[in-house]
Amino acid sequence: MSTQSSPSNRPLWLETAAIALLMTATLKIMANATISPALPALAASFPNDPAADYLTCFLVAAPSLTVVLIAPFAGLAADRFGRGPFLLAGVLLFALAGSAGFYLPDLESILASRLLLGVGVAMTMTAQVALVGDLFSGAGRSAFMGWQTAAINFSGFLFITLAGALAGLSPRLPFLVYLLPLMLIPLLMPVLRQERNARREKPCEGIKASTGTQSKAWLAPSLAVGLLTLVTVMLFFLMPSQLPFYLDANGIDGASGTAMGLGALTLVGGFVAIAYKRISTAIGLAASFGFGYALMGAGFAVLSVEALWPLILGGAALVGAGYSLVQPSFLLLALQVAPEDRRGSVAGIVATSMFLGQVVSPLVMTMPIQSYGFPVVFAGTAISLVLFAVAGFGLLVLRPFRAGQAR
Repeated sequence: MSTQSSPSNRPLWLETAAIALLMTATLKIMANATISPALPALAASFPNDPAADYLTCFLVAAPSLTVVLIAPFAGLAADRFGRGPFLLAGVLLFALAGSAGFYLPDLESILASRLLLGVGVAMTMTAQVALVGDLFSGAGRSAFMGWQTAAINFSGFLFITLAGALAGLSPRLPFLVYLLPLMLIPLLMPVLRQERNARREKPCEGIKASTGTQSKAWLAPSLAVGLLTLVTVMLFFLMPSQLPFYLDANGIDGASGTAMGLGALTLVGGFVAIAYKRISTAIGLAASFGFGYALMGAGFAVLSVEALWPLILGGAALVGAGYSLVQPSFLLLALQVAPEDRRGSVAGIVATSMFLGQVVSPLVMTMPIQSYGFPVVFAGTAISLVLFAVAGFGLLVLRPFRAGQAR
């Protein structure tokens, strides 16, 4: 069923299933970013709630917390009940829970809906990654992962812009953005049919895969990929979580400065991600990791020098370019170590790691920043990322030696 370009041998942008899976991948950025512009006005709309400020701030992080807890179980369920139906159910839950904030009467019930939204995110992420592994292979899978990273980068910009315009009219209107995924349902129907047809065509292979999995040590490498993902996201998340405070500490307006810095990060990262297939095909997965971590390290090194606009924008652009090489690479690595009947489970591990990295980043990084300052922490982050780059290039150097030993 897998091909080098798409399930039907057509370019990705002409394949309905590929478009549906690409658009589904953007839901994870929609989950957190969409309501951010409305938070101050939303808190002000509940003047009689003494905990309004606290509860409103937690609305953004609530889905991430649920994903951390639910994603491993969601991955197991996707493997058990079928990834296509599970993805469709996740999209429906995402739309219903996400839009509930438009009409719910108080912040407590809105918070509950945000936690339920995280369940929808966990379902869509795990099933979507597993389906990419099912429907694509080789260069086609690399191309898809690059386009997916680009779609996430560009869609985040679009979602925040749309939500900002709606928030200017009413703090409740941005919640209606969560209804947009309902438009994906007709596009997801071919995905369900392709998965159903594949199971009919390969019943014996499925039994063999399920039996063979018991003898494969898939869990340890999957957990290793998860740990790599967690640490990478934790370091990368210094940008969205700490950049406003870094700018403010240096006398630069945090709001507009962060928009410019993260804008440079996402736009450059998006264009690099579009070229990911060509890059990874030319240099391989290990070198993609190496160059990606090297670029991220260079970006944080630039940021550690001085808070000048050329350095801020240049550093952010380098971090975005590097992360756009690393993120699709560890998703590809996860699919490589996952047996066919365990792709949902491994996707759950990766999803948990990604969101846990976002959650722990402020907790781990804030204290060193307060103790030693931004330049020291940025420089330390750069050194750590360069060591990761050395490890990636080291695997590339050792591969011929290992191959020779195997012979």
